[in-house]
Amino acid sequence: MRLKFIGCLMLLLQVASGYGQGIKVVASVSSAEVAVGEQFELKFSTDGSPESFNPPSFGGFQVVGGPNQSSSFSSINGNTTINMSVGYILVGVREGTYTIGAATMLIGGRTYRSNPVRVKVVKGSGRSPGGQSGNSAAGSPDDVVPGGNAGDIAGKLFLRAVASKNNVYQGEQITVSYKLYTNVGIVDNNVDKLPDFNGFWSQEIKNLNPNVEWKVEDYNGRRYHVAVLKQVILFPERFGKLVLDPLSMTFIVRQVVPSNDPIEQFFGGGSYKDSKYKIKSAPVTINVRPLPEAGRPEGFQGAVGRFSVGATLDKPSLRANEAMNYTVKIKGTGNLKLLKAPELKLAADIEKYDPKVTDNITESVDGVSGSREYSYLLIPRHAGHYKIDELKFSYFDPAAAKYVMLVTGSFPVKVDKAAPGSQAGAYGGQQDVKVMDKDIRYIKTDGSLGADGPGFYGSPLFFVLLFLGPLGFAAALIYRSWSREQNRDQVKVKGRNAGKVAARHLANAEIQLQTGNKPAFYEALYRGLYGYLSDKLNIRIAELSREKIAGQLMLKGIDTGLLDRLNSTLDLCEMARYAPVSGIAEREVLEKAKMIISDIESHV
Repeated sequence: MRLKFIGCLMLLLQVASGYGQGIKVVASVSSAEVAVGEQFELKFSTDGSPESFNPPSFGGFQVVGGPNQSSSFSSINGNTTINMSVGYILVGVREGTYTIGAATMLIGGRTYRSNPVRVKVVKGSGRSPGGQSGNSAAGSPDDVVPGGNAGDIAGKLFLRAVASKNNVYQGEQITVSYKLYTNVGIVDNNVDKLPDFNGFWSQEIKNLNPNVEWKVEDYNGRRYHVAVLKQVILFPERFGKLVLDPLSMTFIVRQVVPSNDPIEQFFGGGSYKDSKYKIKSAPVTINVRPLPEAGRPEGFQGAVGRFSVGATLDKPSLRANEAMNYTVKIKGTGNLKLLKAPELKLAADIEKYDPKVTDNITESVDGVSGSREYSYLLIPRHAGHYKIDELKFSYFDPAAAKYVMLVTGSFPVKVDKAAPGSQAGAYGGQQDVKVMDKDIRYIKTDGSLGADGPGFYGSPLFFVLLFLGPLGFAAALIYRSWSREQNRDQVKVKGRNAGKVAARHLANAEIQLQTGNKPAFYEALYRGLYGYLSDKLNIRIAELSREKIAGQLMLKGIDTGLLDRLNSTLDLCEMARYAPVSGIAEREVLEKAKMIISDIESHV
């Protein structure tokens, strides 16, 4: 105990001997040139022990972190040094050159001022680590300020959006993974804004594991704990430069705050501080090339990927008015869910019904793969020999950069006469009805052709019905004119029917809620709200965004309170589609969605 006291006393004497040296306050930035939206650190350091600190004005910048205080103590060959620093994490808001004024510190009863610093904010989405533009968050490991103090969060916690390909053809599938890199303790987190995929058809890769899986990954020479937060498969719907908006999140980060007491620092003293820290992934640009016109087959319907096709017929021979099933199966990888039903060329005497579609499709990091079946119900109406011609299916192979044509086999069909007594007219065949109309009626045996007494002709009912005919015809003309006028503007028609379309989705959500399928419930609710807004505001689904929705609704007089309720419901549905949520009553969410649609209908 005596030795420990002597050691502490010696340290205090050394501190006192070094305190008389010159004191100055130095302001420094991690980068003198940053992009709009890029984070950087501003630090004020001094070799004294400040009694108070007054920061300067941060005009032109947004403070996203700080003040973060740190201190260091060293003694080498009798020379004692105490260094105190206060750091801020700033973000450039607008382009231009800005000067951050001097901060003041009160040290030993005297006021010291720091030097002003100049920062240039340029256009762009921020620098990417290792020179890889567009695939990492602003505030990346390359931007770490030496020293390892609490202000270095920007280099220890960031998001990256990693695309499997940056140059694709229209309709070609790509996989985008949103990854979190961290070397700090995370207490809590919240999703501020999910990325919009305007210009893409998206398919979420579902993760059945409710827990986040962490892995260790080396990135730009540093080791991080990495978790994949979200993975999605995208299919570009148009060509050009399409930008994936960032994923924005807020984290509560726990940092170690060193003690201002040099003695406590020497013996490992200190405390913890929880700070709120906002980050987002950098936008990713996807260069989408149009499908080539050269070599495009006739009847090409937009299939992109690698596929195979086959066809089967369950009955090579049957009787007239009996049904047979013709099935087309398309297998492979690509935009399977966007395929259109193949067009069949059949004889006029073979009646065709809309196909039943059966999917066996999986989504993984490798893309969408599996099969889709189209089962057609065919009914030949008359006897004879027929032939179902071969089916031609074409697709574009992006790997080979060429179109491929596939042809199925043809099927001969022998149709015998209908079975005796079969209801040929039950299917609505017009020719069969005409044949039945020529059948012999039953012979009347009572010999009477009519009843005695006054007839219908000349009666009051006869004249009433006689005048009802022209009146009904005139009413029909008036109704037809009114209906044409009401349906002339297809945009208004679509808007009027928006509520009915949304009601069908909400009915499906009600069914999923009753069966306990929460993911399907939120999916139906999400599609119902977005489909309703698309029809009501006349905005294509591919171009629908929160900004456009808010702008159009505000133009139509919708108040901000209703917009907030709509946005919170959409956020909840989006999060519930990607990860389980708890503590939320789904019935209340459904009723809230119905009330939102009702309120919009009453205003628009």
